[in-house]
Amino acid sequence: MRLGVLDIGSNSAQFLVVDASRGAPPLPLRALKEPVLLGEDIDAAGVITADGAQRVADAVERVLSEATRYDVDSFYAFVTAAIRDAPNQQAVLDKIEAASGIRPQFLSGVQEARLTYLAVRHWFGWCAGTLLMLDIGGGSMEIALGRDAEPSLALSLPLGAGRLTRAFFAQDPPRRSELELMRRHIRDCLGQVRDRLLWEGTPRHVIGSSKTFKQLARLSGAAPQRHGPFVARTLRRGQVHGSVRKLAAMPAEKRAALRGVSPARASQILAGAMVADATMVALDIDCLEVSPWALREGVVLEHISTRVDSDRTLPLHALELPRHGPESPVSVLPRRM
Repeated sequence: MRLGVLDIGSNSAQFLVVDASRGAPPLPLRALKEPVLLGEDIDAAGVITADGAQRVADAVERVLSEATRYDVDSFYAFVTAAIRDAPNQQAVLDKIEAASGIRPQFLSGVQEARLTYLAVRHWFGWCAGTLLMLDIGGGSMEIALGRDAEPSLALSLPLGAGRLTRAFFAQDPPRRSELELMRRHIRDCLGQVRDRLLWEGTPRHVIGSSKTFKQLARLSGAAPQRHGPFVARTLRRGQVHGSVRKLAAMPAEKRAALRGVSPARASQILAGAMVADATMVALDIDCLEVSPWALREGVVLEHISTRVDSDRTLPLHALELPRHGPESPVSVLPRRM
């Protein structure tokens, strides 16, 4: 079947179109993306402004309008931490529903960690042994650890790159005092789970699955995304530490000119790098591997699992694309039979 996953984050609304079938990996057909750019539209309490909410709603409407061209049977739509944790969450969802005709759902941070682990486990395979998965998003950081199909530990921390940037950086580039306050906060948050994670022993593989890790790997010389998902990409602790020093010394405008750093994420890549650096130090990680699969692929894989195992449930409801008018013809890949 042709399945869609709409992921509405703080930077963009992304719709992944895949051909999904039992016994086969999800085959990406098209990735649609519309900017959201909520960074300047969330206050210190996490409230999303009216302008920000409208921009999210407009982005969702545009991406769904484009998605109607791809003959999607059904899709899942969810918001991540920036909207999920906003005090005016329901008002934002109301705007999205009014503009697009669909009301996104949301996953808890632990559910996001579990589904991302599922994607990473499938990508690296059973021979990988015990995996530690790290995912730094805009609003939160997810961590999962395990050697089996289900993680033995899954948790979420309020260490998203966008959240920290708003909370700690008043200057661009930030002052040394701002950097130190953020480092202390990150260490304190990690300290709450560090002993529990270290108690599980040394994982065979540590995996970074988020855009933050992809950008940091690219900054450190890893192959660009256009080289495809099967190129191995790694990131060492020393490289991350060097990136923190480099990024902290320049304003966001200059960061946006660096390889692998998009303008939309230039303001928050420093905070993401600081979280990655502190996590690798706290958990004694010398090197990690970067996964091309993350939360969206985890949702697809869980959907496939529920079709063959009635005991499994996906904490999201499948939706149908709203029809806003005649569809435009488009050439797409043939369906898998």
